[in-house]
Amino acid sequence: MSDIRGSLLRRDPLSAAKEVLYHLDISLGSSALQGPGTSGPSAVATAAVAVERSTVELVEEFIYHTPKDRNAQSKRLSCLQELQLLEIMCSYFQEQSRDAVRHLIFSALFSLQGNQVDDSRMAMLAKLVSMAIAVGRVPILDCTATWLQRSHAVCCVRVARVLVDDYCRVVPGSAHTLKQVFNASPAFCCQFITAVTALYDLSSEDLTPPPALLEMVVDWITDDPRLLLLTFLNTPLPAASLSRGCLELTPLLGLLRWSVKAPLANQRNRKQALANGHAELEKGAGQEADELYSKLHLSVLQVFLMLQVHLTEKSVIGQLSVLQWDHVVGLVDEVGRLGEELNPLHAANHIQLALDRLAQALQVAMATGALLCAREELRPLCSRLPHNNLMQLVMSGPFQPPLYPHLPPLPPHTHTSPLSPHIHTHTHAHTHAHAALSPHNTHPALQTVHNTHTHAHAHTVISPHTFHPTMGFPYRPIR
Repeated sequence: MSDIRGSLLRRDPLSAAKEVLYHLDISLGSSALQGPGTSGPSAVATAAVAVERSTVELVEEFIYHTPKDRNAQSKRLSCLQELQLLEIMCSYFQEQSRDAVRHLIFSALFSLQGNQVDDSRMAMLAKLVSMAIAVGRVPILDCTATWLQRSHAVCCVRVARVLVDDYCRVVPGSAHTLKQVFNASPAFCCQFITAVTALYDLSSEDLTPPPALLEMVVDWITDDPRLLLLTFLNTPLPAASLSRGCLELTPLLGLLRWSVKAPLANQRNRKQALANGHAELEKGAGQEADELYSKLHLSVLQVFLMLQVHLTEKSVIGQLSVLQWDHVVGLVDEVGRLGEELNPLHAANHIQLALDRLAQALQVAMATGALLCAREELRPLCSRLPHNNLMQLVMSGPFQPPLYPHLPPLPPHTHTSPLSPHIHTHTHAHTHAHAALSPHNTHPALQTVHNTHTHAHAHTVISPHTFHPTMGFPYRPIR
């Protein structure tokens, strides 16, 4: 290794970086050939093998230009040389036909080491992924999906922010390029949605999803809601509760936060826009956003119903909580704080809309096994919120026996099946949603919730009926 390093020190920065890539391909490629396989799940598993420290040091010194000797002066790439290096990486990953080798090289270049070089790694990775999106390098996107699944959520959010800036903020109309990724790498899209929902929590106007991003995400989901379950279905179930610090296995929590908090957050943003003299502009944009959040909410409920089928097939329903209790507590608290910030006299409709969506989501999540809790646990939590008829109905429903019989414990190594290869088969999103939420296809626990208005684009009026524990409350897709 010392001979290699000596040779690299005599080269210019770009040539040295290219030589490191060549060395990685030779050394790690031979290791991959001795592994269990070169494609499919085994390729991802191979990438998890630790790369030798000497190899990591070469990458840090000649790719990220962190000198091994503190007194040595680092050689930096110029902007042009960096662009050339990114092009070389794009070409390499595109031309490398062995999945195992590709994942190993990607891991050697971008796996976080917990040192000061990680900032350079994330910066380089964000630029590489941005270029891969622009030129359609699918292997890089697939490798990035694995990286997003295994890396700390804070790091994933940093990479996602760069991509959002590049394609949803800086250049108008460039979101169309990112949108096309849905057809090329659904695994990347699933992880990207999870990352951006962790980034944009609607806690401020700056952390509200940009319109182009919101529209793209909603279009992806309405085209095929199963996209949201892709990572979950391809992750060993025993590991589903062990990913501490990483992104959620599904973006359901983040998307639920978007749809529930949107009426309150948008009203808060409109008030700020009014104070700044931009009321008319914000009004038009706000109406379009309201429509998108409504479609999003319907899709999230639909995915909960889909999730129940998969949990049942894997015999884990009632054992594996996709929505964690502490996250639900956090969401309820966020809704309560947002409601307090707004003047109830001027924002009553928005508060009720947010509470209606929250009540619907809690009911469907509990009924489908995505949220493992009882009404008795939710009542004191939701009692902090303003009065809402639908929430009161959900919290005061009649006692129900356990929805799921006793199930055996999870086997030690149970893998879920990947999504159907027909994930991109085009079907009309409204037909999907309405079939899933129709009165004839309702879960037994949803007997008091009925879909009485099935067109997703029609305006919905909250029922004026006063609450009675025995009265069925009409269900409508909340606008």
